[in-house]
Amino acid sequence: MEFDWAKTLDAAVTVCDSEGIIIFMNEQSSKIFTKDGGYALIGKNLLDCHPGSSKQKLENLLTEPRVNMYTIEKKGIKKFIYQTPWYKDGQFGGLVEISFVLDEEVPHFVRS
Repeated sequence: MEFDWAKTLDAAVTVCDSEGIIIFMNEQSSKIFTKDGGYALIGKNLLDCHPGSSKQKLENLLTEPRVNMYTIEKKGIKKFIYQTPWYKDGQFGGLVEISFVLDEEVPHFVRS
């Protein structure tokens, strides 16, 4: 799988395979998870990085692939988290997580 487009994206991109093994992290993802090992997390199981209900949610996403999205706030910084399955030749390949910082006020437009 080719990830050149994501390497310097201004969002954290983390990709795992169908078993939860991390196969790609971009620069932002590595920075965010520096305390946990950064790029050294590649090859590790994503499930080992999550406690309790977070781990259960990820296990469920791996067995029943679907989109999961939510916002969080940590240390006053709001983020949008988007987790989505990826496929190769029609077969579930794993999950992609993209997270990015939200501005204090995010404009919302209704278009017809």
